[in-house]
Amino acid sequence: MAEKTYHGSCHCGSVKIKAKIDLSKGTGRCNCTYCRKVRSWSVIIKPENFELLAGQESLSDYQFGTFSGHHLFCKNCGCRPFGRGHVEEIGGAFVSIALACLDNVDAQELIDAPVTYFDGLNNNWFNKPAEIRHL
Repeated sequence: MAEKTYHGSCHCGSVKIKAKIDLSKGTGRCNCTYCRKVRSWSVIIKPENFELLAGQESLSDYQFGTFSGHHLFCKNCGCRPFGRGHVEEIGGAFVSIALACLDNVDAQELIDAPVTYFDGLNNNWFNKPAEIRHL
């Protein structure tokens, strides 16, 4: 697989995004308290590969813990098409794209995309949690 341009949106269509993603480089799931509750499955990209096409005024921001991530969501429908932040350990500035909000992704592309699991619950981010079936 190679880098491809994907379009995504929230459920009501207020927030629209465009992102260049290479799904073969991997996706991620985490067991931290936030990701577990929202059943997050995402891909991390560099900010230069992301464009917010519409909906800045519809976005609301939630932060917690170290305040290194902005968990953005549409204040109309509640969907979270993307988030952003800065974490040195993963290369600095990033945008996290919610795979469930991509409008033009083929199911087979998601099936074929590798998944890495992160143990955020125990602040052991670079190791796989002991249990992942519920993620």
